[in-house]
Amino acid sequence: MNKKHYALWTSTIVTASLFLSGCQLLTGYQKIDEAKSAQAWVGKIQPIDGEVNIACVGTYHCEIVQIDKTLIIAPDSHKPVNPQIVVDMPSYQGAINAPASMDMTPLINKNAIKIVPLAASGMPGLTNYYARVLPAKHEVHVNFYPENNMSYIERFAMIHDFAEAGTYQLRAYQKNMSKKPGSLLETASPEPLCIELLQGNEVQRRFCKQLEAEHQGEFVETDIIKTVSSSKAKKIKA
Repeated sequence: MNKKHYALWTSTIVTASLFLSGCQLLTGYQKIDEAKSAQAWVGKIQPIDGEVNIACVGTYHCEIVQIDKTLIIAPDSHKPVNPQIVVDMPSYQGAINAPASMDMTPLINKNAIKIVPLAASGMPGLTNYYARVLPAKHEVHVNFYPENNMSYIERFAMIHDFAEAGTYQLRAYQKNMSKKPGSLLETASPEPLCIELLQGNEVQRRFCKQLEAEHQGEFVETDIIKTVSSSKAKKIKA
């Protein structure tokens, strides 16, 4: 029997629903890469030995709004709640030479959190940040903006044991559903949004938004079938 786990928050849709199809990253991921209007940013995640990096990708804009009991990015202003948790950056605009020109002092306190400007957002004037924490179990809240519209927010949260140091990404994409005969309303429905947690390049967990009446609008954790590499398969057969 498949086990289902529910994300802590459900989504809020204020405007039109998504009408993208296919199992692919949303268009905002490319927009983030192409954006030009941003403050100083590092351009890529800068790993620190013994630390966990948490980033969100896949939409026009996304924000880590809370980790555990610490508020990170304010949903109304889209700026850091506490400037002291932001890694010091040069005052000029554009990409910088990190970490030489920024303060990447390793974290010491187990409850310490730092955020680093990662890249320009797909929405002009906003910045995508990633968070630095120490390995432990953390509750992470993220706001995704699948459209170029601040009124349409997908709120997602989960608790995960980030036991191993390294880079983790919460990646949004749309699940490709097989088309089946149904009512006009069913056939016109958007493909469900999914959030994957990646550790490095490997998917660790997956949550998909439910369309059925019982759990409509909720993100439910789904099973992941992990493939065995050919080299490992040969060893198992041997």
